[in-house]
Amino acid sequence: MLSREEKRKYRADLFRHLDGIAVAPTCYALHKKGVLTYLIENKEVSLTQVTEHFSANEGYINVALRILSSQGWLDQKLDNTQDTIHYAINDKSKEAFGYAHLYEEVDYLLKFSGQFSKRKFQVEPFLVLEKIMNNYKDSYGLKDVKVDSVAYQVLKHIEGIIVGPTVVSLGMTGMFHNYFMETSFSADEFHSDAKSFERLLDFFVWLGWFEKKASNYSFTDKGFFFAKRASAYGVTVSYIPTFRNLDELLYGHPGILRETKDGEDEKHVDREMNVWGSGGAHAAYFKKMDEVIIDLFNKPITEQPKGILDMGCGNGAFLIHAFDTIATRTLRGQMLEEHPLFLVGADYNDAALRVSRANLIQANVWAKLMWGDIGDPARLSEDLKENYNIDLSELLNVRTFLDHNRIWSEPKEKTTDRVSHSTGAFVHRGERINNNAVEDNLNEHFSKWMPYVKKHGLLLIELHTVDPALVAQNIGRTAATAYDGTHGFSDQYIVELGVFKKVAAEAGLEAVEKYATRFPDSDLATVSINLLRGR
Repeated sequence: MLSREEKRKYRADLFRHLDGIAVAPTCYALHKKGVLTYLIENKEVSLTQVTEHFSANEGYINVALRILSSQGWLDQKLDNTQDTIHYAINDKSKEAFGYAHLYEEVDYLLKFSGQFSKRKFQVEPFLVLEKIMNNYKDSYGLKDVKVDSVAYQVLKHIEGIIVGPTVVSLGMTGMFHNYFMETSFSADEFHSDAKSFERLLDFFVWLGWFEKKASNYSFTDKGFFFAKRASAYGVTVSYIPTFRNLDELLYGHPGILRETKDGEDEKHVDREMNVWGSGGAHAAYFKKMDEVIIDLFNKPITEQPKGILDMGCGNGAFLIHAFDTIATRTLRGQMLEEHPLFLVGADYNDAALRVSRANLIQANVWAKLMWGDIGDPARLSEDLKENYNIDLSELLNVRTFLDHNRIWSEPKEKTTDRVSHSTGAFVHRGERINNNAVEDNLNEHFSKWMPYVKKHGLLLIELHTVDPALVAQNIGRTAATAYDGTHGFSDQYIVELGVFKKVAAEAGLEAVEKYATRFPDSDLATVSINLLRGR
């Protein structure tokens, strides 16, 4: 049984691991180009100066420098009134940038592994990984590394790239199945290349995740802690295809990952892995949404929604959970014969719809599945009415971590006196987007949905960014740096929780206070749950 202090330490390691998956390739890409040296030499520079000096794509360079600010290695100076951004070195910059070359091996591993199977354990990338593991065990020659030092940060970043993709691969292929977690096992039970796989497991013995007796392995309490949280790595690791292409995003063709042919898989993310990771992570939030769903479906039948539309249904997990909650815990569940519950799952991605369909069939839950774009609720409403004779406004509209992933469009109307309170770095195909414009765009987005959600509401879980200065003061307590990397480099628009609610209110959508929840319950909140209703 782990103590509270042990859990705190391992949770901090997990957050630092996620940081590393974003920070290591970002920092090394800046190091190779000479950006870090330029910053040290000039002490403070404008984003415009950096962009012009290195012929860079301004939006993505801004994301990269903000990531380093979130680690405490730079200071971001943002003025949304004048639309200017500066970055200044601080007392950690020189030391941190002096370690940037240590990321070379893991950066190479990320790129090299892209040539091999996404799921299979293969010898060639393992041999590269093994060299890194051995260097890591030697702390890359660093001596007397103290917890919370810059050197410790860097080593944990490297550990994150060793551990993160490995844990996700093992999790998706069955290593964390109860069979392996509850009994001892040998390497050849899991993989035909037992010798290589045993060397991999031996590294996790060194980390303290497994115990080894003879040729058999068993999980330690520490190993259980991380194994049970394997999906927490999934979303960040799923964006490694983006991090492999940072050189091009920062200094070359900014749209390289968005140029896909009909029927071709997305290039910027491993969608299957993303859905797997999202499903595991979302489960912890679903319970918090139950209170809202139970209240709504316990009302008199004439006041209840006719059902639920899950926009961005992912793997179908929420629809399955919602159906079970309504069927077993509400008055509506006792009258489903007379008043059927209409469940609709909509998603922009065909792969997600395929996964959803399989999971819903397996769970024996009826639902309609359809293509839908979060940025075009009018078309969704028309398709829903035409194909199924269901009125979108009669449903409880639900979405999980989706509003930030809308396709960018220039605001039709710009608020002349708007001064954004967001510190975020926002991009569309390499071009930096003014933070004021992001708020205007979000306002228009909410306004499009207003006619369809004002009656029964919009229940959503959303992801948020956090001021990099605050993140830097709380290393190991938040995954904000990783989220800023994965979402910033892939043209997604996560704003701070306060900004999100403020703009929703501008569009006439008020958060019902008794249902409002944030995770963690502090200014470090990166996730929120809200029921938004029309005034």
